[in-house]
Amino acid sequence: MSSVAPQIAVLALTVVGLAVGARLFVDAAVRFARRFGLSEFVIGLTIVGIGTSAPELVVSADAALIGRGDLAVGNVIGSNIFNLALILGGLALFGAIPVDRSAVRRDGAALVLATAIGGVVLLDATVARAEGVAMVACMVAYIAYLLGTGDEAASEPGDGSSASSTARNVAESTPPGGLARGPTRWSRTAAELAAGLALVLASGHFMVESASALALAAGISELVVGETIVAAGTSTPELAVSLVAVRRGRVGVSVGNILGSNVFNLLGILGVAAIVRPLAASPAVLTGVAWLAAITVAAVAALWTGRRLSRPEGGLLALSELVRWGSDLL
Repeated sequence: MSSVAPQIAVLALTVVGLAVGARLFVDAAVRFARRFGLSEFVIGLTIVGIGTSAPELVVSADAALIGRGDLAVGNVIGSNIFNLALILGGLALFGAIPVDRSAVRRDGAALVLATAIGGVVLLDATVARAEGVAMVACMVAYIAYLLGTGDEAASEPGDGSSASSTARNVAESTPPGGLARGPTRWSRTAAELAAGLALVLASGHFMVESASALALAAGISELVVGETIVAAGTSTPELAVSLVAVRRGRVGVSVGNILGSNVFNLLGILGVAAIVRPLAASPAVLTGVAWLAAITVAAVAALWTGRRLSRPEGGLLALSELVRWGSDLL
């Protein structure tokens, strides 16, 4: 297809596919986890955390596999900016967002460090396989640290674990009893798990293909498409989790989900994509890296100083994303 309109239609369908597939996958995985007695913290850290980042992982890995470094890197950078500026900032417009102290101290500091690591690695607009391995190792170390301190953080009065709270939001939508109704229940959950994963994989592949074709047809660089349209599409699970949290009166959960997801995106997804195939992006990627660093520091600083994200702060974050999109696409 050479025209722009069909590619936009394909992109829209892949966004829906990623959202539906990720939700199917996470719901089914949570039921399995509950059946085996895993704690909410472990469910949130592993299944929910990785599940909401599955679209970014699939899209970036697929892009790396076929040599689309700009798409792979742009997707990670753009998704992180979108999560902080538009999702978190947009939610703050509906009311100040209270923040768990543990989320600011632990996940906020981790996000700033992860952003610094990603920025240093991308100074030459490449990510070598060895650098990817090191980034994944940092992610594994962070997960191990969270697992080691999870119960302690979750037990602090009025300071619940962000991963545990996120898991609770997802788990509450799962029918009580999980898989206790026998083989039929098991097979149905397994089918949903497989279907969700397949849908995410297929949607991610076609998103990369259509995004590349759209960039070529519209005369837009793959980096810009990756940092804007593709990034917004792969951020739909984080948006869905945040909306569920708002609906259930747990707006602060969105902060923990977004901070944790952004750490995973930078270290885990960018690292895995580079392991699949070393990444080479255009020098223009440094502009996106600088923007991400500024947004990350601003958002974490606002949360750190006030233990909340106010309406004016949220408005500024959301406005910054609209400005970025305008400058990139217009």
